[in-house]
Amino acid sequence: MSMDVVWFKRDLRTRDHVPLLSASLSGRPVICLYILEPERLEQDDTDPIHIQWELDCAIDLSSTLRDTGASLHYGLGDAVEVLEEIHANYGIERLLSHEETGNSWSYERDLKVSKFCKSRGIKWIEYPNNGVVRRLGNRDVWKRERDKRMRDSLSSPPIFKEAIHFDGLVPRLEDIGFTPRVLTDRPEPGERAAIRRLDTFLGENSKEYRWAISSPVLSVKYGSGLSPYFSSGSLSMRRAVQRTNSRIDWIRKNKSQVDGHVDWIKSLSSFRRRLAWRCHFIQKMEMEPDLDLVAQNPVIDQNMGRKLDAVRFAKWKTGKTGWSFFDACMRQLRSTGWINFRMRAMMMSAASYNLWLPWRETGTYLARQFLDYEPGIHWSQIGMQSGTTGINTIRAYSMTKQGRDQDPEGNYIRKWVPELSMVPTKFIHEPWKMPIELQEALSCVIGDSYPSPVVDESESRKSGISRSYSARGDEEARRISKEVLKTHGSRRRPRKRKAKSSSSTQQKLF
Repeated sequence: MSMDVVWFKRDLRTRDHVPLLSASLSGRPVICLYILEPERLEQDDTDPIHIQWELDCAIDLSSTLRDTGASLHYGLGDAVEVLEEIHANYGIERLLSHEETGNSWSYERDLKVSKFCKSRGIKWIEYPNNGVVRRLGNRDVWKRERDKRMRDSLSSPPIFKEAIHFDGLVPRLEDIGFTPRVLTDRPEPGERAAIRRLDTFLGENSKEYRWAISSPVLSVKYGSGLSPYFSSGSLSMRRAVQRTNSRIDWIRKNKSQVDGHVDWIKSLSSFRRRLAWRCHFIQKMEMEPDLDLVAQNPVIDQNMGRKLDAVRFAKWKTGKTGWSFFDACMRQLRSTGWINFRMRAMMMSAASYNLWLPWRETGTYLARQFLDYEPGIHWSQIGMQSGTTGINTIRAYSMTKQGRDQDPEGNYIRKWVPELSMVPTKFIHEPWKMPIELQEALSCVIGDSYPSPVVDESESRKSGISRSYSARGDEEARRISKEVLKTHGSRRRPRKRKAKSSSSTQQKLF
């Protein structure tokens, strides 16, 4: 008996799933497979919260697969060994999956699976999963190909007549020695929750999206909240793009019925651009699978000479730097597994320029904190925010300014940094400036109840910027930067803009 295997990785859905549809049309028996791979948890950018999220999404997938007549099989162990056992028992004709752009480990894993399939005469067919183009020869044509894919029809969940049913145990992280930390306010997992979230965002909350996503407070309510579902593949990029397009078209045709229709359209158009940016950044890792290991411009990285200061690193990652707004953001991230995109950039800016910490260690730590960790986006952004690409403007944030802009009254700080809950608004962003008499009266002595700033924010930022530009100066660094721009630079023509305001605009996703 020969059969097909649909290998679910980070594409845990039944809708708009071409490998699943292909298997249903083959007429062969089908096994739908998800593999819990312990070796993945040994990677320094992978945290048990990532795998637990996928397992919970897989439980929802198992339920929706039953509605199609199929069953989700769980494998535990090395992917090649799991596939070898299935092949020995049933005989695999085709292995069907989506293309995956993950970290260096998943890239090497897929090479091993490819070698196994060739040695066993198994046809492994990988289908595009989003706007990331495999074996892209010319970056100039990427946008056209991506837009074409986004226009393709969405497929519905198929119906299976010859599925092989699973009667084994669902693996748990605890079974292999891992216990994920409990996150507060974690989203509901699964495809059905993802679609509900998309519909709620487009229909109710997206009007304020454009101006709200810079704030760690407002972005929780008015952001899309879709990034964890994209990372697990519970929602397809094509569905999000097409539903967004439909919503924009409906508003344009029914302006008289929509209060503030201009704001709706501007915000949804902004969201649509960020969906494209998502594919753009992941495309970088598709073309350079070791972006999580090697800087895009290794000469600049070497010239910077950053060293890991254990004390600074510990204060940065635990939210005990003495910079109140930064500490609030880091503590929110550690508690919930999420923070908005601008604050992610600020966190990396503080590590790279103020504290002069190496990008690999800080980037790895952040990867483990993000429930929505997407390697292609994450490591592309880490390169940009650490100044190691050579092609991006150096953005070194003032934590104090960001705090005053995003949390002028300090209530966000007081929520996440309870040591400062009694500090007056006048001093909440720079508590070290409180008179010692006030510190003692409030039982908030800086350097005791709450840490003094790890370094002077203003002076360290200026020094970090200067050192970063100096690292770009030699001829070899400039030569490599030109190659990076040719390979990865955006081909989009800049729009004509009005005179620039004094504050720069930081790219934000979702």
